[in-house]
Amino acid sequence: MDDSTLLRYNRQIMMPPVGIEGQQKIMDSTVLIVGLGGLGSPVAMYLASSGVGHLVLNDYDEVDLSNLQRQIVHTTASVGTPKVESAIETLRALNSEIRLTGLNKKLNREEIFEQVSSADVVVDATDNFDIRFAINEACVNTRTALVSGAAIRMEGHLIVYRADLDDSACFRCLYSPEDEPQERCSETGVLGSLCGTIGSLQATEVLKIIANLGPATYGRLVLFDAARTEWQEVRIHKDPSCPVCGNESQMLRAAT
Repeated sequence: MDDSTLLRYNRQIMMPPVGIEGQQKIMDSTVLIVGLGGLGSPVAMYLASSGVGHLVLNDYDEVDLSNLQRQIVHTTASVGTPKVESAIETLRALNSEIRLTGLNKKLNREEIFEQVSSADVVVDATDNFDIRFAINEACVNTRTALVSGAAIRMEGHLIVYRADLDDSACFRCLYSPEDEPQERCSETGVLGSLCGTIGSLQATEVLKIIANLGPATYGRLVLFDAARTEWQEVRIHKDPSCPVCGNESQMLRAAT
């Protein structure tokens, strides 16, 4: 690291759990972020400012004026432009030292698997259930950590799936295709700052995984009620019969 880099990341490097070694791990890492909306915006900005060496950004939507209340990586000037292009412009201005790759398209399952295979950690910041299932399956098959979040109205949640650890549940352990939510923030609304809260927590979990900052966090569904400023935690266990990460699925993968 040169003097400029040391100065930029000084406040992280000076923390004993991080240090030079941890910062180097962050700078050597690749993180895939799927979704550049209310959650993906703060995730991308904090990971870029923290020095994640390569951010792969995926979204297939354009910036709308109604997005700006919560999607802070975009600006008024970027209304009507692809979110990927808008995000890259903001992140490049924030930190020109990192590598940014934009994927302005809806990825199919093969493309999702390819991108997940190249990432150290994946961030699920989308509200598209089909994509979330595909991301999860790819993470399980490649044993890649997945940091997932959601926010609606004044309620948010965060969960980390560690497919690289044998006893971790996966997204499919919790949800089936029939569980797709009937409500979306476009219909019920969402507090903009709540997205910042959950997205910031997602970014923190990513950095903890990359730099090994403390014990592995997984198997805990963290719920946040912003109206009451209350946190709750629900323990999540691996489902042995899960069609993605369960015992039978693992045996089938081993056989092939």
